[in-house]
Amino acid sequence: MEGRVFVIGLGLIGGSLALCIRKEHRGATVAGYDINHEQARLAKMLGVVDEIVGTIAEGAESADLIIIAAPVVETERIIQLLSELSLKPEVIITDTGSTKNKIVTNAAALKCKGITFIGGHPMAGSHKSGVTAAKEILFENAFYLLTPEEHIEHKRVETLKYWLMGTNAKFISVTPKKHDYLTGIVSHFPHIIAASIVRQTERLAEENHLIPRLAAGGFRDITRIASSSPEMWKDILLHNREVLIELIDLWQEEMDWVKVLLEQKNSSEIFQYFHQAKQFRDNLPVREKGAIPSFYDLYVDVPDYPGVISEITGYLAKENISITNIRILETREEIYGVLVISFQTEEDRERAEKCIHTRSSYATSIGT
Repeated sequence: MEGRVFVIGLGLIGGSLALCIRKEHRGATVAGYDINHEQARLAKMLGVVDEIVGTIAEGAESADLIIIAAPVVETERIIQLLSELSLKPEVIITDTGSTKNKIVTNAAALKCKGITFIGGHPMAGSHKSGVTAAKEILFENAFYLLTPEEHIEHKRVETLKYWLMGTNAKFISVTPKKHDYLTGIVSHFPHIIAASIVRQTERLAEENHLIPRLAAGGFRDITRIASSSPEMWKDILLHNREVLIELIDLWQEEMDWVKVLLEQKNSSEIFQYFHQAKQFRDNLPVREKGAIPSFYDLYVDVPDYPGVISEITGYLAKENISITNIRILETREEIYGVLVISFQTEEDRERAEKCIHTRSSYATSIGT
């Protein structure tokens, strides 16, 4: 498809979408803008975009597709700015924000001018940020939620999907309200829970200094999402506050029930509580991408001697297997330690496990 695409926000998501569009639509021109001039410069240097522009107005007025890949509060401001510009009548504007109802409501300013706005949310991410982390495969097999209002013609939605076909994502159309409810359950609320567990642990650690040491392993893993951007999550929570208040009320009821079971020493019901949770969790899709980025970790039992880490990473380098992160679990005090290696994809993790088994006697296990 030929035309001009304008991406506002050249971070991980905006940069990856630009790469997908350039790959699939070689006749199109992709222009980019970022408030961080260094990010914009890198995007042009790395070939993420064809050109960069100095202002939003400069890039928007000639665009056939405008993608707003910015934080949700900033997205509201950008929508207002776009509504004041002279845009092409057939332009499609979309965003990538984690909340939709408030953003789509604010897009009424565009609707009044006959401009098509279709809310979007690619449910994929990475543990790295910035345009240097952008990649074409980021959205592959991920859910990409679209939230067109009732007045939006079906062919306009199909045109947007066609522009985005290079993502190889699974497109699902839902209402803005349903989007916020679903993502509230599977993404926003878990972030609150992770942060609350960490905060409680921090308070208790003031009286027992052994807690941070013991929390360095599995505890750190299960609360990883608490390390997400505080600024971003402040805005997301305020945008989706009604849904989250409802979910917090339900969570308090759930905890009250667990408390009753403990007070009653109800062994059979406590067993059932964990049994049902295990069954539901074990039946969740393993290889599908969801609202929270997956962690592809490999745990390697290694002896404690100089050079052992470089030995293992050397094996992986020879097989051209990329590593995204590496660390040692510090809570193990016996001779053997656990090296945790993180990968970008499930395929990389499987290749790494096979490689290490073939070249050494070290035991490995998959992180789930």
